[in-house]
Amino acid sequence: MAEKTINPVLKQVLELGPTLAFFLIYLRIKDDNFTIAGTEYTGFIIAALIFVPILLLAMGILWALIGKLSRMQVFTAFMVIFFGGLTAYFNDERFFKMKTTIVYGSMGVLLGVGLLRGQSYLQYVMEEFLPMRQEGWMIFTRRLCYMFFALALANEVIWRTQSTDLWVKLETFAFPVVLFVFLWVQIIGLQKYLIEDPQDPKA
Repeated sequence: MAEKTINPVLKQVLELGPTLAFFLIYLRIKDDNFTIAGTEYTGFIIAALIFVPILLLAMGILWALIGKLSRMQVFTAFMVIFFGGLTAYFNDERFFKMKTTIVYGSMGVLLGVGLLRGQSYLQYVMEEFLPMRQEGWMIFTRRLCYMFFALALANEVIWRTQSTDLWVKLETFAFPVVLFVFLWVQIIGLQKYLIEDPQDPKA
């Protein structure tokens, strides 16, 4: 089945909106404590729990509109649900903060396994949108693998040594921006490996 197309702005809202909603909810209730079934929870934990259904709703709408979800979206949703559940069960915000480390670390391991086998799993996911020679894919994959490990390490250092306020801000804005800029720079830098469409009149 061909993927349906939707307004790109709406797609971005559905993909990025839940994280922004978590940030705004956290800002609103971060200094409050809530007692549920005799257990007291911080505002951060409540914001993390509210984030789960918001994310699932956004993903459900996205799936209904385009008919598919990426593997990364499904994996991220699973991690959010799993670690959100641990956060609530143990009443410990550290589980939710570790989620980011495990997501980035898992992606780094996955790409690394492919590299050890002489393959680019990134090519498997992105080749349709970015036609590129094998050499370029291996370079891109290796660099992105390192970046995922660097982000995982940075998250570990930040949540263990800095305030929750700073972690939330970096998780919401800094990490995604750093990853986006990194990907953009790599795509620009690997232009010489791109495969031009032979049907393109400019080729």
